[in-house]
Amino acid sequence: MRLGIDLGGTKTEIAALDGGREVFRRRVPTPRDYDGTIAAIRGLVAQSGVDAPVGIGIPGTETAAGTIKNANSTWLNGRPLRADLEAALGRKVRLANDANCFALSEATDGAGAGARVVFGVIAGTGVGGGVVVHGKVIGGAHGVGGEWGHIPLPAMTEAERADSRRCYCGKRDCLETWCCGPSLSAELERRTGRKLGMEQIAASDGEEERALMARHADRLARGLATVVNILDPDVIVLGGGLSNIARLYEELPPLVEAYGFTLGGPPRIVKNKHGDSSGVRGAAWLWPER
Repeated sequence: MRLGIDLGGTKTEIAALDGGREVFRRRVPTPRDYDGTIAAIRGLVAQSGVDAPVGIGIPGTETAAGTIKNANSTWLNGRPLRADLEAALGRKVRLANDANCFALSEATDGAGAGARVVFGVIAGTGVGGGVVVHGKVIGGAHGVGGEWGHIPLPAMTEAERADSRRCYCGKRDCLETWCCGPSLSAELERRTGRKLGMEQIAASDGEEERALMARHADRLARGLATVVNILDPDVIVLGGGLSNIARLYEELPPLVEAYGFTLGGPPRIVKNKHGDSSGVRGAAWLWPER
């Protein structure tokens, strides 16, 4: 048995896995303060009735000092979350970025099962990623392994340079500013005055929407080619709202191959298997079976 928790900005979810089989699940709204978050997690663990270590996917990263950084749930930043949770729960806790949990879930028993190197992509409201090698998350020396959303958009065109964008992280032209759902919606609204979500844009037959999706696929391919040149993953698993755009599974592989360094064949790009459950399942998989 293992316990996983997905600590999101709006909801906190727990699941208990027996092997890979889910035997318990609960979800509560995420409190908007630190002490409330600790209490909510303590309550969920008690409800599970499972005596096991806990893995938790968080919207940020744990530093070497044991505090949280880069969390959009800002009340977590600078706080010793793991130590406080271990004290509150009376058991061991492991933390990982939520994108890493997604990648681990899909690499363990999802769309990337059996692959040596898996790159998990989450693209929707933001753009993130996680790297799993031989079943282990590669977080990196500073906990930012796989954060491809904050590389500069490669090979920017003249039109893109003229439309330079500032990212919330303080830098300019991060891939996230060009490839997240809100950026697509904003670009369409600037051009046409119409407001549509990412999946609505992808489903539209309008000329402007088709052109925008073609630019979107090209930008994603440039970013993924950079990742592929470094990792050369066996499989890339798409998650978030991006994963529901069927045309990308045909359009992205040849584009990534064209932008990559003589790959010799298109990369394998697939849709996730576990969907919204991947975060909580990946958190559970942070602990080995024994």
